[in-house]
Amino acid sequence: MYATCLFCTAHLGRNDAIETFPVGRRLAFDAAKGRLWVVCHSCERWNLTPLEERWEAVEDCERHFRSARKRFNTDNIGLARLDEGLELVRIGRPLRPEFAAWRYGDQFGRRRKRAIIRGSALGTAAAALAVGSIPLGGLALGAVALYRIADQIAKQIKENRIIARVPRSDGTMLTVLGKHLSLAHLTTDIGGDVGWRLELAHLDGADTMRGENALNAVALIMPAINGTGAAAAKVNRAIKRLEGHADPLDYLRAAAAASTHASRPGDAGSLLKLPVDMRMAIEMAANEENERFALEGDMALLEMDWEEAEEIAAIADNLTLLPEVVRQMEELRRETSTRQQGKQNRL
Repeated sequence: MYATCLFCTAHLGRNDAIETFPVGRRLAFDAAKGRLWVVCHSCERWNLTPLEERWEAVEDCERHFRSARKRFNTDNIGLARLDEGLELVRIGRPLRPEFAAWRYGDQFGRRRKRAIIRGSALGTAAAALAVGSIPLGGLALGAVALYRIADQIAKQIKENRIIARVPRSDGTMLTVLGKHLSLAHLTTDIGGDVGWRLELAHLDGADTMRGENALNAVALIMPAINGTGAAAAKVNRAIKRLEGHADPLDYLRAAAAASTHASRPGDAGSLLKLPVDMRMAIEMAANEENERFALEGDMALLEMDWEEAEEIAAIADNLTLLPEVVRQMEELRRETSTRQQGKQNRL
């Protein structure tokens, strides 16, 4: 049972309400599909839980949701806050836009608030430093000049911060820093399996990534590219972009084509140069497609378990019946079938 966010590695916290799954302070669940997510309070991203830890926990979540006093429901999605402090998000049968708005609205909204707070704090600190510099030497540079210095320092820190460690197909990890994001390009891949590829710069150079590895990389770097978040109106525009395509991969192909044919040659393929709502839609699409892979893996495991159970059951049946008993049962079945056929003929 994991305890940290799969995306930002922040601690997910604990709860005392769901005995079968005491991880997380906000859980989202879909009882009909047997899905359970832990919502990270740090980055607001949804962590899909492992299959073996999910089933009983979903039942517990459903029971607690129904008994909660503090509860809000729409036709498709409900939110409940338990007395223990745990928040439950119950997914019914939402249309895609409603589900996406619930899922991603908090993420992008919180990022936007943090970006505003950081900008305000930087300006306040620069102004305070300018005022305080007068008695220290009489060389007050002024709030504007100091703000620029502070902003430059903040940019350097941001550029050298580790954004993600991205796995290659051979299992080695690529370290991506903030300064590498401006070199990340999403372009068409004519003749490729999925129709798009990612050009990714990192500490050891640059790689061209395709398929599942590219999808993983996009999901890992897009939260940093979309670090300033967005207002609800832009989130809704991003959702509408996704709505116009059959599935997430179809949207990623379209986004790669649009990015490749940018109006300015220098912007072609650059993820940072794309419109905000388009960048958010790419992040959503990558998340949803990655989850689809995980759920397909769940189904494969379930099928394997079912086949194994059927095989064991067949062996057990054969072990409990002697060959002579099996022969007599077959004779009885044939006799019964013959008698029933005779009755039907007489009728």
